[in-house]
Formats: sequence, C-alpha cells, structure tokens
Amino acid sequence: MKRFAYELNESWKIAVAQMRSNKTRSTLTALGVIIGIVAVTLMGTAIAGIQIGFDKSMAVFGDDVLYVEQWPWKPVDDWWNYRDRKKIKTEYAEPINHMIAAIPNSNLLVAVPTSSLIRNVKYADNEVSNVLIRGTVSDYLITSTFDFKEGRFFNELESRSGTNVCVIGYDVADALFPSESPIDKSVLINGQPFKVIGVISRQGTFLGLFSLDAIVVMPLPAFQKYFSAKSDSDILVKVKDKTKLAEARDELTGIMRRVRGLPPEKKDDFSINEQQALKSTLGPVKNSIAIAGLFITGLSLFVGAIGIMNITFVSVKERTREIGTRKALGARRRTILLQFLIESTALCLLGGFLGLAFAYLMCSGIGKAFPSFPIHFSLGLVVISMIVSILTGLFSGFAPAWTASRLDPVAALRYE
Repeated sequence: MKRFAYELNESWKIAVAQMRSNKTRSTLTALGVIIGIVAVTLMGTAIAGIQIGFDKSMAVFGDDVLYVEQWPWKPVDDWWNYRDRKKIKTEYAEPINHMIAAIPNSNLLVAVPTSSLIRNVKYADNEVSNVLIRGTVSDYLITSTFDFKEGRFFNELESRSGTNVCVIGYDVADALFPSESPIDKSVLINGQPFKVIGVISRQGTFLGLFSLDAIVVMPLPAFQKYFSAKSDSDILVKVKDKTKLAEARDELTGIMRRVRGLPPEKKDDFSINEQQALKSTLGPVKNSIAIAGLFITGLSLFVGAIGIMNITFVSVKERTREIGTRKALGARRRTILLQFLIESTALCLLGGFLGLAFAYLMCSGIGKAFPSFPIHFSLGLVVISMIVSILTGLFSGFAPAWTASRLDPVAALRYE
C-alpha cells in the first residue's frame, strides 16, 4: 500500500512537470474538455434555472387551488369540442358554496368567482398599458398567495356593495406613483376613478413571459358595472387538504355537473385545472434541453478525449527510451500504466477547472443580462463536472498507458 501511494505521488509530480514544460500543448489539448465541461455546466444551470423559475411562477397559482374554466390548461387537438362550451359564470360560485356547506366532511373550502380583462390604468400624466384588471370578492385572499407592500385588501362590505376601490400590483404602483405613496389616491380605468387601498408586493414574472405585477384587483360588482362586456370568468376553489387533491377534484366535478344541470350521459362541458397540469408541460421542455445538451456535451468530450489520447500516444513515443530506462531499473508495468493514466487525467482536470471558470463567468454574465432568469450554479454541478473530467481522462489515457506499460525494455532502450 505504501509503495502504491509512493507511485501515485511520483506520478502526479511527473504529470505536473510535463504540463509545465509543455504549457501551450497542454492547454490546447485540454480545449475539447474545456468546451465539454462548459456545455455540461451550462446545460445543468439552464435546467435548474428553468425548474426554479417554473416552481416560482407556479407558486402564484397555488398547489391547493382548483380552477373551473371553459378550456383545459393543456394543448388539445379537438379544439372545436371546447369552443362551443358555455362560458363559466361568476354566479356559479354561490351554488357551489351552498353545496360545499351541505356536504359532510367536504374536501373543498370555498369557491371564489373572478372576472378579468386587459385595460390601461392612468394617474395624472402617467399611464400603464396592458394591465390585467380582475374583479373578485373579499374571499379572494384565501385562494391567493400575494402579500401587501402597503395598505390592505378590500373587505366584505366593500366587496358586496361594489365600492370603487382597488389594490394594484407592484409594477403599476411603480409606474404611476414613482415618488409618492398610492394609498388613497384615485386611478382612472376606462375613465372611472378607483381609490387605491393597497399595493401588492412584487411577484416577478411568469416564466419570464409576462409580469405578474401588472395587475389591478377590485370588487366584482364594480367590475361588472363597468367592464363585464368582454371579460373572461372562472371559479377558484380552495382545497382543504392538498394531499387529497384528486378526491377534491372528483367532488368539484360532481358539484359542477349539478350546477350545469348535466344528465349522466353527457360529458363535462367545463374543465377543472390545477397547477400540476402546467407542471406536466415542463417535462418535454426539460427533456429536449437535456438531450440537446447531452449530445453537444458528448461530442465535445469525445473530441477532447481523442485529442488527449493522441497527445498521450505522442508522449509515449517521445519518452520510449525513458520508459525503457525505468523498466530496466525495476519499474513495474503498473507503475508505467499509472503514470500515463494520471498524466491524461491531470490534463482533463485542468480542462475541467478552466471549463468551470469559463462557465461561471458566462453564468454571471447571463444573470446580469437577464436578471429575470434564475441562475443556479450549484455545488452539485461542480462535482459532476469534476467526475466527468476524471472519467474522460481515464478513458482517453488507458490505451496509450497500456501500450507504454507493455513496452519491451530492451527494444525501448534501442528506440531512436
């Protein structure tokens, strides 16, 4: 064991000395590994970032909320079967809540109606376009996940009476009131004044596609008075126990069929959506990125491994007489094999460290250029990159090392 440790230590010293004496050749030889490690790291960072961003975006929908809507949250081929469905009405919330209350040990807590459309919001000389205007009731807080930067949500009295009050998203507040508090100020929506009573804390973007902070929420009766003509409505239903989401979904399906008056032989003319439906669409995206990344990574590492194998073969030829001398002095085959394996592995580790450095710099640059995209450069990626580097070194160096270890010492000493 001591002899093996000594041979290992000496092999590392020889490998470092060889790289120092041939710096340019070593760096160019490791270039393929550098590119491969950069590809491995960027692929892992992209997949982790997509997952983190998706989970953060999905948190807005809540994993214990069911959405009763006209269309499902998934691609459909038979879209014509959904086009003719009756729209979901906000009036459905009241009978749904009555049925929930009448069912013993119901898995559902409360049904909340919402209606939404896009409008511009104005205050003084400032205006924000493409803002999501949402009408709902005071129980909306039960199904939502947002907090308040300042102010409050409207209460039940304001909700039922349809008072012209609203809460606004972070982006709306920042654009309309850059240097003052919006509380108790009135904003104009379609020419109608609404007093701001609360500002929602920053929620970020949904998958980097659109802002979740460009929103205004108001009492449903006020919304219906001014904006109900072209709005889209749905029902949000809070589930008591998210571990029983499947049972809650079945229960809500039965309730909705009764509300719609559907006979047993007819299919559902509504969709019950949940967060998991959107999560299931992430799998193919992640798999496509992983397959493309693995192909590029594998190709780069293969090219790098061939380059290292070639240079190691050259090194064996250049040092044939040295190998013969060492064998004549009693060096074992194992010692020669270990020496060249460690030299190729050292080259790959050099490429791995340089690749990680480049990848870290690139990730930092991407993070600054696209701050909305979550960059996750983890310790796990570093460990995986180092393991890949070591395996590449062992793979590429084995054939030359085996050739060197099998050289005949007499023939090697006579080699010119």
